[in-house]
Amino acid sequence: AEGFSSSRDAITDEDLLRVSEQLYKADHNKARPTDIAINPQYQASPDETGDQEDRSPQPLYRYVNEELFSRPTYASFIKLLDNYQRATGREEDVTAEELREQDNFLKEVMKTELMKKLFAFLHEKNRYGSEQEFVADLKEMWFGLYSRGDGEQDSSGFEHVFSGRACTAGTGGTGQRRAGGLIPSSRLCLGEVKKGKVSGFHNWIRFYLLEKQGIVNYFSHNFNGPWDTYPDVLGLQFSWDGFYKEVGSAFIGSSPEFEFGLYTLCFIARPGRACHLSLGGYSLSIQTYTWTKTTYGNGKKYIATAYVISS
Repeated sequence: AEGFSSSRDAITDEDLLRVSEQLYKADHNKARPTDIAINPQYQASPDETGDQEDRSPQPLYRYVNEELFSRPTYASFIKLLDNYQRATGREEDVTAEELREQDNFLKEVMKTELMKKLFAFLHEKNRYGSEQEFVADLKEMWFGLYSRGDGEQDSSGFEHVFSGRACTAGTGGTGQRRAGGLIPSSRLCLGEVKKGKVSGFHNWIRFYLLEKQGIVNYFSHNFNGPWDTYPDVLGLQFSWDGFYKEVGSAFIGSSPEFEFGLYTLCFIARPGRACHLSLGGYSLSIQTYTWTKTTYGNGKKYIATAYVISS
């Protein structure tokens, strides 16, 4: 931003610890302990995460208070989840209604204390001159389309992180293996699925809704965070419509604005690097990556992915 000074306005490691604790305390929309009951069951060792064996016969979620989903940030977030083609390599047809849904989500999250604190911090650090500028940049970095397939504008940071994909329409060639058998060449997987494995898809609400429909099958977990309340963090093994996720880290019980805000903070402060935070006195790190093939504005980068480092 104009007037930015690399020394005075640098975001230090201490700044990140301080502001992440502020955001953690400001997550007033997070689930209460009575809102969610999970059943983690089997904890996989590092040697077991890749073997695609279902060691947990029950679903991960025993109960979720779906009244949470009627809150404005949850409701506007859930409306975004069905806005994406499931396949990379297919041009996204973004309708006027979907653009309104993006704007509505941003409007709702910006009403929260959490996102106002995030903007105030970034404004103090000279990254944005106004809230309007901040919101406009959020829309580009998260919802701007780029190509993970064959050149079509078919993906975005928001889709990859929060919605995910399982498979694409075929491009010909030979089949690949997946859990349960051979993938026909007409359903080869690209982009969000690589070599028959899911990438992206780091959101607990999306996971719960698909598990409820029987589309996601929980296998095990390899990491359970130290939190005794929400948001918690799990490292998950699961299959989505037959495609496997070896380690899918996710916050559990956080509000949409909490994840959106923390990932945004880390993408701006530590793009492409581990971003070390503090939540309720516990350490947590987030990894983000930039999309390097295309840019927007004056050379700004889209979000390629963001996720909690679970180990």
